[in-house]
Amino acid sequence: MKIAIVILNWNGQKLIEQFLPSVINFSSKEADIYLADNASTDSSIQHVREFFPSVRIIENAVNGGYAKGYNDALQAVDADIYCLLNSDVEATENWLQPIIKEFKSDENTAIIQPKLLDYKNKTKFEYAGAGGGFVDLFGYPYCRGRVFNHLETDKGQYDDNTNIFWASGACLFIRSKVYHEIGGLDEDYFAHQEEIDLCWRTHNIGYNVKYVGKSVVYHVGGATLQETNPHKTYLNFRNSLLNVVKNVPKKWFLFVVFSRLILDGVAGVKFILELRPIHTWAIIKAHLSFYKNCFKFLGKRRKLSKKQDYNLHTSIVWQYFLLGRKKFNELK
Repeated sequence: MKIAIVILNWNGQKLIEQFLPSVINFSSKEADIYLADNASTDSSIQHVREFFPSVRIIENAVNGGYAKGYNDALQAVDADIYCLLNSDVEATENWLQPIIKEFKSDENTAIIQPKLLDYKNKTKFEYAGAGGGFVDLFGYPYCRGRVFNHLETDKGQYDDNTNIFWASGACLFIRSKVYHEIGGLDEDYFAHQEEIDLCWRTHNIGYNVKYVGKSVVYHVGGATLQETNPHKTYLNFRNSLLNVVKNVPKKWFLFVVFSRLILDGVAGVKFILELRPIHTWAIIKAHLSFYKNCFKFLGKRRKLSKKQDYNLHTSIVWQYFLLGRKKFNELK
């Protein structure tokens, strides 16, 4: 089984200096390592060539964000399994073996995520993927180990192997044949939540997405775009709405879309009350972009062979904010 670890980079020399050595030390025997550079203007490429000559370099012509960056780079990568790895991830000893074992044991498993812990507080799960991702009825993402901003302490409660709905783009393994069969990442997302759409489409053609808890990586999170950055708020709200239009099953479609408009309005009011009106404006801009792209995504929806039905928690907004259920195992 040929594995390629592909690290997407844009002006991230400091992250490369800090985190690439762990990936090389703990991965080079089982995998080829690539740096896919998104037209950086710093010295990233020169640094890798000088200090990490075993790493293969792919130079993308433009900075097309996460989605286009990987779509462009993976055309030049020959492997059975792609690992899409953020540049701010620290690998750990033997992290690849449980992943390889799971892929070999189940041919219907197309995507795998390891356990994501917080690099800055290694006893805590990390926001971006924690113990594997899900979406509620209204398209809001959450994870085992992370519901909204509440992060659980890792006590071994998610050391299992289990089916999940989506795997984090911070560290996502995918069979190359499936990646290309579903057309790769949707470049209209640019960044954020495009991995949820990727996993959703993978479910649609009958494959499984899994979490493997014995494989552990540490993720900084927000190294490229901070949580407090309103552009991140914009991308998350807009792309979540695009996921709904593109993928939610027909029987729920109108109800979910209408409900999301109301719930996002409530979130905007919450930001105002928290004296963060710039994030309210980010939500408004997200909705304006959503309306602009809605018909385009309805067209994409029609091209999907089927819309995967799902049986998940009805509303994490209701359970988290009104019922006070902060942990995954408390959700009903």
